[in-house]
Amino acid sequence: MIENIQFDERGLVTAVVQDANTKEVLTVAYMNKESLAKTIESGETWFYSRSRQELWHKGATSGHTQKVVSIKADCDQDALIVEVLPTGPACHNGTISCFTEVIQQNEKVGSIDIISKLARVIEKREQEMPEGAYTTYLFDKGIDKICKKVGEEATEVVIGAKNRDAEEVKWEAADLIYHLLVLLQEQKVSIYDVLHLLEKRHEEK
Repeated sequence: MIENIQFDERGLVTAVVQDANTKEVLTVAYMNKESLAKTIESGETWFYSRSRQELWHKGATSGHTQKVVSIKADCDQDALIVEVLPTGPACHNGTISCFTEVIQQNEKVGSIDIISKLARVIEKREQEMPEGAYTTYLFDKGIDKICKKVGEEATEVVIGAKNRDAEEVKWEAADLIYHLLVLLQEQKVSIYDVLHLLEKRHEEK
């Protein structure tokens, strides 16, 4: 595999590091043959520092290592996507991703990324239980209340669909997804495990 990679004249290849669950780009770094081999062997990311001219193991000092899920090469074999499960922020500034500065933002479109973001917010709400937050209210009331809300919202989606009311279906589906995420958090079932199951079922069909 390594033999097929087209390293540049400096012996480097660009490595785009991506969260395996959220698909968010965490950082862009560089690898040489040795760091790529160490990454494959250890199962954690190793890179080559152009400024220090040495290998470095992500998380060696911070503890924020990145467990490698997959490594993919592009069609020309001169760039890599490294999918990882991070144990902490990818950026030295303490942010999840290095890509936080918005240069241009046009009209936003719906993205599946909101599921991951919402799941993280719900998890944080359960941990901190901030007063006045609706999510706190649900966790405080417990599983019976949460299940009741999931059932109510599912019924509202069905009613909207039967009425051929697309706007109502959108609103009620959003409410259903939110309450389902709360239920998953209460049950300590990861949304990523659910998505993985969906992917597995898709592959089997």
